[in-house]
Amino acid sequence: MNIHHWKQLIRFENSQNFTTSFPGDWYALQIIDENNFLNVILKPLNEDHFYLFEEQKGAILCFQRHLIEEDAKEYALDILNLFNLTPGNTINLSGEEKEKFSLSLSLLKKELDDSDNNYILIKTILKVVLLELIKFQRAGFINYELNQKRVYSFLNLMEQHYKTHQNATYYANRLNISEKRLNQILKEKLGKTAKQIIQQRLLTEIKRMLQTDELTVKEIAFQLHFQSLSNFTRFFKRHAGITPSDYKKQYPDIQ
Repeated sequence: MNIHHWKQLIRFENSQNFTTSFPGDWYALQIIDENNFLNVILKPLNEDHFYLFEEQKGAILCFQRHLIEEDAKEYALDILNLFNLTPGNTINLSGEEKEKFSLSLSLLKKELDDSDNNYILIKTILKVVLLELIKFQRAGFINYELNQKRVYSFLNLMEQHYKTHQNATYYANRLNISEKRLNQILKEKLGKTAKQIIQQRLLTEIKRMLQTDELTVKEIAFQLHFQSLSNFTRFFKRHAGITPSDYKKQYPDIQ
């Protein structure tokens, strides 16, 4: 990879240095050190980071999804789940976890600041940072209260089935609760209904496929089980403000 190219795909700086939003295909996390806790706030794909990062303090680590997706598919999916399935978009670290994670972050920052830095080394340290977060996320699951666990279970189910099941009733039945109760819980914890969350996830996947796949717009609509190309086009334009064909033209390298 061209050295000048990859350096444009990752940033790790003080929050005050970020004055504009990232494109939807960037991951970002804000690290805030408060007393004995280290709060890590995660930005899912296709969400404005300023919506989540309301306070301009701490540091922000952000990177383009290409840095992840050129590796193993399983790893890329783990990272997608980390950023999109963490209840409340926040992981709180303290004690040994905080110390260990802070050390990994400092190693990454040191290498990024080195004028003679190395792409492979930076990717390796970034991978360590993200895998540590995945470990902390999964360890914290046992401490979630019932509704937090339901949110996590819903998001996990959705990640497996959103391409074929886009009706909230399906997920409510799988979780053995009513659709109304599911929406109440999701609204309380995530600020969105099941339908809104499913549609957001579907939009993320459509954008990914339009950006990276050699499939035609019609083939993408078929793979995602839309009833017709016109339904697919209406859905995408309603949520993205542009037709899928025009969106795909913004990425000529895959034409």
